[in-house]
Amino acid sequence: MPSKVLIADDEAFNRLLIEQTLENFEDQGIEFLTAENGVKALKIIQDERPNLVFLDVMMPKMNGFDVCTTIKHELKMEGVYIVLLTAKGQELDRLQGEQAGANHYMTKPFNPDELIAITAKVLGL
Repeated sequence: MPSKVLIADDEAFNRLLIEQTLENFEDQGIEFLTAENGVKALKIIQDERPNLVFLDVMMPKMNGFDVCTTIKHELKMEGVYIVLLTAKGQELDRLQGEQAGANHYMTKPFNPDELIAITAKVLGL
């Protein structure tokens, strides 16, 4: 079964940027999924069970913290590795991400090498 990576961000440019950063993983059979809001992200996570989720915090319909909390605490989907991406780098935001159950927290603009390293590690490549 191929590994799946969900990129959830309300900005099309950010989704494209992350996908382009990780495009070399497609050669290894990685399937990319995208969502432009939190509600869609939650549905995709429940339906597709991606191995890795890059989740923007500030999104319409449902924010990233709420999506993360639902996945980790309510649905108990521990096998889904969630990286919260946000422009908000304050310690309070980081704590909120930890409480939501995020596995990793990255601030924008993100370092492409860090994105690649996390993806490789989580997917075992």
